[in-house]
Amino acid sequence: MAHTEELQALTKAFSGHGIDEKSLISILGKWEPEERKTFRKGNPHLFTEDERQFEKWNDHQVRLLKHEFVRFKNAVVLWAMHPWERDARLAKEALKKGPQAYGVLVEIGCTRSSEVLLGARRAYHSLFDQSIEEDVASHVHGPERKLLVALLSAYRYEGSKLKDDAAKSDAKKLSIAIKNGHNKAIIEDDEVIRILSTRSKPHIHAVYKHYKEISGNNLDEDLEDLRFKETVQCLCAPQTYFSKVLDAALRLDVDKNGKKALTRVIVTRADIDMKEIKVEYNELYGVSLSQKIEDTANGNYKDFLLTLIARGG
Repeated sequence: MAHTEELQALTKAFSGHGIDEKSLISILGKWEPEERKTFRKGNPHLFTEDERQFEKWNDHQVRLLKHEFVRFKNAVVLWAMHPWERDARLAKEALKKGPQAYGVLVEIGCTRSSEVLLGARRAYHSLFDQSIEEDVASHVHGPERKLLVALLSAYRYEGSKLKDDAAKSDAKKLSIAIKNGHNKAIIEDDEVIRILSTRSKPHIHAVYKHYKEISGNNLDEDLEDLRFKETVQCLCAPQTYFSKVLDAALRLDVDKNGKKALTRVIVTRADIDMKEIKVEYNELYGVSLSQKIEDTANGNYKDFLLTLIARGG
């Protein structure tokens, strides 16, 4: 009969993020029929008892496991891609999935440099024979369309110079727009969209500071609209934003779309600011990101993620 330790190890191999291929080979590969039957009976979330007296795979679990088996492959493919192609394909996938994935468009529009964002737009032309702007405009039908098109069309100034008076003026405009939100939805306010989509990141940081001086609250705390909240966080505190996305993706009850964020964030940030994200994650959640991945992910997928986050110290 199968040992309790082996049963537990194999159950874990099928659970979490990715599949522990080594355990499947070393344990499942050597089990006799009766041992495999014990495993099936001991995992009712994976197998159901058929009326004809045999244990059959739960179809839903089989579909989920297919995603888990390809998670490592997808991570490797994304990592090997040119960053421009990667962002173009991530944007296309987000548009296909619909509103629940539009945060990815905000990430791309707000956390990439102007040159990388321009490169992603070029790659989108090449891959899909249309511009990312026109694709967003044709797929997004809600009020967030105008903001998303503006963010993805941006080519922000990336120097350090800024005019503090202009930042104070923008902060006042944002404060007034938020206070008048009951009269005009902020998502439809062209002036707010202009500020967030065209101003340099140092300027937006200064606006953020002045806004708190004016209102007593942080700008993202006062913004109720999800897309605007994500936009401000990506522009002003990307390491905090990405830490929160990673934590949500590492929860045991996260759905398959939520799990994809783990691969996306680690692959896209490994060469950019992963060191800072790791520090922020530890401060927010009291555990290292590497330990959380060690506890949650499995197999080659886990090893690859740990290799990526170790880059740069």
